[in-house]
Amino acid sequence: MTNGREADGSGPADREAVRVGRVMDGLRAFGANYTEFTRRFATWLGLHSTDAAALVEILYAEDQGAPLSPARLSERVSLSSGATAILLKRLEQAGHIVRTRESADRRVVTLRSSPDIRPRAMAFFGPYSERMAEAMAAYPVQEIERFERFLGTLRSTMDALLANEYENGGPTPPAP
Repeated sequence: MTNGREADGSGPADREAVRVGRVMDGLRAFGANYTEFTRRFATWLGLHSTDAAALVEILYAEDQGAPLSPARLSERVSLSSGATAILLKRLEQAGHIVRTRESADRRVVTLRSSPDIRPRAMAFFGPYSERMAEAMAAYPVQEIERFERFLGTLRSTMDALLANEYENGGPTPPAP
């Protein structure tokens, strides 16, 4: 070893870059697979993929005990308020969601899944949830907790990037 590098040219920095690349590739692939699940859910329900993504966000928010407003959904699915209003009208007409007024401020609209869509979503995503739980059960609690912190750090980093450097669509492109 010379100058902190292995004889074969793969020093600690090189190994770290390869490891980071593998993790990033794994996260990208997981995100792509999750997107594919949502696309197939859309096909299964006969919806456009954007409508299904919105429905998944509404169901997830309900599961977390924090149902969405139309404005918050608009942020979650990256649509304008007008496009979100049209999307919500389609979902409501299809019987997949209901709009409620649960706040003391009657102007505040809360989005809820309709009673008939939740069993269908559970039927579709049930095997996914079960297999994910089985996969995670193979790891010690401490390792999962460490991974949760890792994912939390990555999410905070991405949130900060989106709020700052990418607020207006991205960094300034380099001059040609």
